[in-house]
Parts: sequence; C-alpha cells; structure tokens
Amino acid sequence: MKKDINPPAVKDIAMAVVPELNELNETVYNVYFINLKDDDLEGVLVSSRGYGEIKGEKVNTSELRHFLDVVPAKSYRKIEPIIEDVFVLSNQYWVSFYENKVMSDKKYVFVAGSIDQKNFTDVPLIGIPGVVIS
Repeated sequence: MKKDINPPAVKDIAMAVVPELNELNETVYNVYFINLKDDDLEGVLVSSRGYGEIKGEKVNTSELRHFLDVVPAKSYRKIEPIIEDVFVLSNQYWVSFYENKVMSDKKYVFVAGSIDQKNFTDVPLIGIPGVVIS
C-alpha cells in the first residue's frame, strides 16, 4: 500500500540562516523560509529542533513550531533567531504546507558545523549572504 502513495517532490523551497545586525548593531542570526515558487503556499508549518553532541554529551534542544499561514509566491518569512551556541549541533527544520490543495513536506537539516561563513552564498530573494539549503 505504501508503494502506491506518491507524494509530490518538493522543489523551489529553501531554508536559510543569515547574519543580520540588530538594533544594537550586533550580529544576530535568523532562519528564513523561502518560497521560490510561482504559487502561494498555504498552511505553512515549520518545526525546528537541534540535536547532536557537545563535549561528548548528547544534546537535544526544545522543539519549536511556527505557523506561517500563507507565504506568497516569490517571498520569504523569518522563522526564528538562532544562537551561535547551537551551530555545533545539527539543526533540523521540518516544513509542511499546502500547494494547490495538495499537502507536501520536507525536512531540511543544517548539519553540525555547516552554519559557517565559508559556506555562505547569496540567499535568493533576500539578497544577502547566508547558508542556504534547498
């Protein structure tokens, strides 16, 4: 039965971590959901959590859920800030949404150590450097 279910492939969606300056002129990092599609996405839900090891001990962060409702075509939405302390963990973002009344989901994982300036590229639509997973 499972072999008969063919969910659509998720394309033209990205997650990005970008450094930005806050009101105190300090660098902070924010996570963004990016809709590169020509269609609006509805019922967008993003679950985030971190996991891995720090100093030989297993660490799991709290799981957070963010409901974005509608993300228009060719746009982006800020999900949450992320602190540099968790860059040593794998940071997972599980996204689900409806596109044309069809539900899709995809897991994006910034593997431990990947949120690093050496991995920066221009973030689509946002137009500033950051780490992008699509």
